[in-house]
Amino acid sequence: MAEASMDPMPAAGDGEFVPPTPELLYERQGAVAYLTFNRPAARNAMTFAMYDGLYAACEHVDADDRVRVFVLRGAGDKAFVAGTDISQFQAFTTAADALGYEQKINRYVGRLEAVRKPTIAAIRGYCVGGGAVLALACDLRLASADAQFGVPIARTLGNTLSTQNVGRMVALLGDARTKELLFTARLVDADEGQALGLYNAVVPAEQLAVRTLELAEQIAANAPLTLRSIKEAVRRIREQGRLERADDLVLMCYLSADFKEGVSAFLAKRPPRWQGR
Repeated sequence: MAEASMDPMPAAGDGEFVPPTPELLYERQGAVAYLTFNRPAARNAMTFAMYDGLYAACEHVDADDRVRVFVLRGAGDKAFVAGTDISQFQAFTTAADALGYEQKINRYVGRLEAVRKPTIAAIRGYCVGGGAVLALACDLRLASADAQFGVPIARTLGNTLSTQNVGRMVALLGDARTKELLFTARLVDADEGQALGLYNAVVPAEQLAVRTLELAEQIAANAPLTLRSIKEAVRRIREQGRLERADDLVLMCYLSADFKEGVSAFLAKRPPRWQGR
């Protein structure tokens, strides 16, 4: 099992949550719980088992009164999460495949967003695609100076984001900046991310663990119901302007020849040849 790069990492005690896959690590230090995405050789790209484990961890955190703050982070020093494991897309051929995938992602990300306790994404290295979406679903984001954020699907796979996830970007970055980042498929470095309001703080990589714990403990010392009420109030305000479904847009992309080409090209490590169909 690979070790996470961010210390301190406490030892799990009796009765703690045990993730369903070794590709996730769960630990608790006092009132602060950590979930570490543990596929450093794959830049912590998410498998469906990892998404299931994330959902289960959210359930546990909400049920565990000892936990006041929930921190997400990536193992190693290369990535927070570099999206969903692309090999899982090779079998996509039907409307059910496309819509089912986006519905699953919305379920997982929505569950993270709905955790009743404050959540913090501690971001080192790549935070892209599905990883960017997970970070957006957290309440706060701390980044190391080497962080790279973006959703480069217009350049890589040719798929799309659900309206819920576009809404998360719009809520944080605004309409024009969201369009620019998705249209250009570029990645944002740490300094630009902080200037855009994406990160609450940017710190040297060697300080990220300590600064994250300091922030988490500061929050954990405050009134839990006040924190919960503020988080829920912000969520309800944001939900007012978010569309629930846009199946036509999902199907247009996931059932296209371009999406198949994007997946094949990504796995073959070659540039995709877009046709617009």
